Amino acid sequence: MLTPDGYKNRLIDDRISRLMNIYGAVCVEGPKWCGKTWTSQNHCVSASFLGDPQGNFMNKQLAELDPNLVLAGELPRLIDEWQEVPSIWDAVKFKVDQSTQKGQFVLTGSSTPVMKGELHGGSGRIGRITMRTMSLYETGNSTGVVSLMDLFDHSVVPASIPQPELDELIGYVIRGGWPGNQGVPIEDAMQIPGDYLRNIPDDMERSDGKKRDARKVAALLRALGRSESNMTSRRTLQNDMEEYPEDREDTDSVSDNTIVDYLDCFLRLFLIEDQPAYENKLRSSIKALKKPKRHFTDPSLAAAAIGATPDMLRNDTNTFGYLFEGLCVRDLRIYADCHDGKVYHYHDERDNEADAIVELSDGRWGMFEIKVGFNQVEGAAQSLINLQTKMLEETGSKPEFLCVICGMCNAAYQRPDGVYVVPITALTM
Repeated sequence: MLTPDGYKNRLIDDRISRLMNIYGAVCVEGPKWCGKTWTSQNHCVSASFLGDPQGNFMNKQLAELDPNLVLAGELPRLIDEWQEVPSIWDAVKFKVDQSTQKGQFVLTGSSTPVMKGELHGGSGRIGRITMRTMSLYETGNSTGVVSLMDLFDHSVVPASIPQPELDELIGYVIRGGWPGNQGVPIEDAMQIPGDYLRNIPDDMERSDGKKRDARKVAALLRALGRSESNMTSRRTLQNDMEEYPEDREDTDSVSDNTIVDYLDCFLRLFLIEDQPAYENKLRSSIKALKKPKRHFTDPSLAAAAIGATPDMLRNDTNTFGYLFEGLCVRDLRIYADCHDGKVYHYHDERDNEADAIVELSDGRWGMFEIKVGFNQVEGAAQSLINLQTKMLEETGSKPEFLCVICGMCNAAYQRPDGVYVVPITALTM
């Protein structure tokens, strides 16, 4: 395999291997710089890198002439950044159709191209998988003594862990889960997410050939940063952009169509990932709100969007709480993905809420509240118990477990009332 020196296995590796035994090709999608190329090389013996500038981007030029020119090579073969030449998708699908061999190609993509022409879905031929930045378990900042499945199986063993200080948690948020940002001094680590966001207007244009107003892009990114981990409507984002413009002399209004266009492009670039509302399938007189919570794909991007520094977050624990929730939701998504699970949130018209609900493919689900400080655990646990009681009374349905994810906590355990308390630095898949 082409496994790079120093490669550290990711939780997604097992899922890629599984899909390669099911499909003729696998497409690994996710934000740029999250580690897709290195992880995909771990599963391939040859590769073509379309972003390689050698020979005036020779690989890309060859692919544009004839996609088969870059598909030729020992299998399994990696085609990195396939979206640079979208016709590669159909070429891979055709190749896979000609053989029963599994796991012939791995495609990586840091954006979803606007589908034009004869681009087929690839159902049954190309398996798709989303890769995110590294979880705390993958970066070595979680002991992993409690797994998500331990919660579902009621097999959590009480365990003590070193309690992280507030500054450590702030560092996890600002550094983010970028593989290349681990072990870098925090002052330098802050540079990467900021540069990442400054490049977004160019990335948007490269993704679909459409030029956007860089000032409005920056304004929307800041508005999204201020709404991290909140249910925020497009109208609220629009008002925020107009109230806090990047350029005070720029009085241009921002249309709803502009917001829709920019948000759609952010989604295609894997820059943001909404957390959908949980819909209980049974009838209830309680009306659940259906707005998603808005998140950047990595908490460091939310911090960079609002210009947050360690000192600022140390002195504004309310803002840090929302960024910390974004970090925990990212990790829950990574862990849930390992079990084909999904992550939702719940908020009803009576303001009953759960920060996260993880639902497995077998229908079991569990509810989480997320808190930074241990002093908030009691209130969070009672809130979960109250919500469980209301759900049981209204719908007859009951979560498999209740859990408070905590930041500053030195043990994982189950309370006498049945609610689990698990530090985020103890959790894994």
